[in-house]
Amino acid sequence: MSNRPQAPLTADVIADRMAIVDTLNQHCRGLDRNDADLLKDCYWPEGSVDYGNFKGPAHTFTELVGPALSQTYELTRHSISNTLLEFDGILARAESYVQAGHLLTGGKQEMRFEGRYLDTLEKRGTQWRLIHRQVVMDWSCNSSITDERESEAYTALAKGKAEKSDPLYPFLAGSVSHD
Repeated sequence: MSNRPQAPLTADVIADRMAIVDTLNQHCRGLDRNDADLLKDCYWPEGSVDYGNFKGPAHTFTELVGPALSQTYELTRHSISNTLLEFDGILARAESYVQAGHLLTGGKQEMRFEGRYLDTLEKRGTQWRLIHRQVVMDWSCNSSITDERESEAYTALAKGKAEKSDPLYPFLAGSVSHD
């Protein structure tokens, strides 16, 4: 990110910024719900990623990441913040802080990842999608935890799942009762 001033905040610039942040947030949702189709929709077909152990075509990554995460983790939760954008015509560069919690299978340990996404996005028509993502690790740690999902205080709450049986999907389909 440069120190040069950004373009004035016109309605078009604000719409572009919101569309980019929406794409980045959808990517987090796709990771956490193991939704390869949603992830794939965040990238242009020729997009690429650098996730350390996987460097290559983004669409291949979207098919591999869900099964890979499911082998070790029951759930993940990716959050981004401090997203800074720099525009260059139909390209945008974004730096976002990422905080990701990973609940290990069995619910006895959590792995926390703190880092940044360095993203290049391209606008085609009205769509902003990723053309490249590089993940930068700042730090990570593992901790023992007490899983309270089934404790008396939380037993009646809906529980998140890393799949399409998560409460999100009926909610988005409008088939959730509000009684």
